[in-house]
Amino acid sequence: MSTALGLHRVREPRGVLPQAALRLDTDPRPAPDEVRVDVTCLNLDAASFRQLREAHGGDGDAVRAAVCALVRDRGKMHNPVTGSGGMLIGTVAEVGPESPLGLRPGDRVATLVSLTLTPLEITDGLRDWDGRGERVPARGHAILFGRSVAAVLPDDLPDELALSVLDVCGAPALTGRLVASYARGGAAAPSVLVLGASGKSGSLSLAAARRAGAGRVVGVVPDAAEEAALTAAGLADEVVRADARDAVALHALLDGRGGPADVTVVCTDVAGCEHAAILATRDGGTVAFFSMATSFSTAALGAEGLGRDVTMLIGNGYQPGHSDLALGLVREEPGVRALFDRVPGTAARTTANVGALGNGAVR
Repeated sequence: MSTALGLHRVREPRGVLPQAALRLDTDPRPAPDEVRVDVTCLNLDAASFRQLREAHGGDGDAVRAAVCALVRDRGKMHNPVTGSGGMLIGTVAEVGPESPLGLRPGDRVATLVSLTLTPLEITDGLRDWDGRGERVPARGHAILFGRSVAAVLPDDLPDELALSVLDVCGAPALTGRLVASYARGGAAAPSVLVLGASGKSGSLSLAAARRAGAGRVVGVVPDAAEEAALTAAGLADEVVRADARDAVALHALLDGRGGPADVTVVCTDVAGCEHAAILATRDGGTVAFFSMATSFSTAALGAEGLGRDVTMLIGNGYQPGHSDLALGLVREEPGVRALFDRVPGTAARTTANVGALGNGAVR
């Protein structure tokens, strides 16, 4: 069990799991149940990238240097401010004889576990990254444990698009499960509110909620451009433009448009949305926090102070079948695909030329 969880890779402090470790062992030789992946691209968590960009005043060179230093010093990509990292794309290089992951050398994969617990070594200094976007061309290697999760990249979607989808695939899976639970309990179709609704996890959550039988789906976005994009996508019954950090103003807007929701899903990449999410949810309802910018102490104490009887969930990045569900939504829901295609890079390559790039192409 200890090797399956990666305990033998923890250098400091001993006895903690890899995610809580200050430093991991990046030895490229896999244990019998490990897999070594040759890295092609990192996808930084949105909250982590935002924090790094703001901390360095938007200076791409400084952001690149900061990421290189974090990985070098910690043996993983783990932002100590946000506590988050991201995920990666790569090619399976070596598979231990006891690995349970079902991967083979040559498989092109995306890791579905956080970079905060993945041993990672970068060998190219991230020279092909300008430090200005979440997707990071990279060379190096990573280690997957026996209990890690990875998905073989689909052939019918561009790599950048697949990576963006898989990065947030836990959100639509849990949203769909929450909505479906109302039907199983014999309740009326629930209303669903998504904060940060035009982003990656937000758009997928809207689509999953509707598919699972939500009665009313509302998306909250911060500005006119996002409002227009989400309206055109047709994923929400109503689009509300509001600052998700302003709890009172958002509550007032929703009060005149159907009132609090049964289920609220937080997909923003900024801090300070906890109180708005709680106040926007009816008593007895559920709030799912998928934002890594969430302060869970603020959420817990805020619910007390607001006198709100709500169930609050930490959005788990893993749900059985989550990758297939999310990829299916992108394939089958034009509105979701349209919003993903707005993200720089995800629509840059067609399915036809993905294969032509080859396994080792830097993207």
